[in-house]
Amino acid sequence: MEDSEGKARRRAGTATISLAAPQRESAVVEIARQLLSQLLSGHLEPGTRLPSERQLSETLGVGRSTVREALKALDVLGIIEVRQGDGTYLRQSTSSLLPSAIEWGLMLGQPQVLDLIEARKHIEVIIAELAAERAGPEAVEELRAHLADMRAAADSTAFVEADVAFHLTLAQAAGNSVLNDILGSIRSLLRVWIRRAIHEAGGTETTIAEHAAVLAAIEQRSPEAAAAAMRGHMEAAAGRLHRSLHDDET
Repeated sequence: MEDSEGKARRRAGTATISLAAPQRESAVVEIARQLLSQLLSGHLEPGTRLPSERQLSETLGVGRSTVREALKALDVLGIIEVRQGDGTYLRQSTSSLLPSAIEWGLMLGQPQVLDLIEARKHIEVIIAELAAERAGPEAVEELRAHLADMRAAADSTAFVEADVAFHLTLAQAAGNSVLNDILGSIRSLLRVWIRRAIHEAGGTETTIAEHAAVLAAIEQRSPEAAAAAMRGHMEAAAGRLHRSLHDDET
């Protein structure tokens, strides 16, 4: 039977999460896995407030720094949102956006996160090159519309969605179902990446210019120029993301 404290937390919209203390694996990895399993179980509504770091630390019998690192991994995945001075919340139901292979692979530690970032950089270059060869008039118009939406975005949320839409449309225009599925499966990571990158850059002008260069190459139907423009964008965006992650650690 649910105790009075559990009822109070449920009424307040705060999650009650039951976790076992880690035994064999790295504490950070094990806690992140348990939290991820709970959050993606479908039992918690988007917007649910998670227990505090202190509460999780006491429940698990581990230090708050360990809990903090586990939560940081979930923040990178875009599964939770840390609101300074307010708490940590479940961002959205992401089970449909993160296939198990990627979901658990990211939980193995920072090197795997960096590997996925590296993989995306190369995948996007190939996609841009193919799109320059294969994109039809409708796809080009969609890309123009997404770029216009980026320029007109009134807030960071609208900008991120337009940016993600640009990349997903580019993947569709490439005409390769495998590449399209790969990029679609990590759209949650794309949102987090873009959000962090524009925050690190302190604005959107640089990102818009990089996308405009890619679009210009697509319009010119130049695979070489499209690949070069996307490579430049990926290198710059990855650098901004790395700086953002480094800032979190300092």
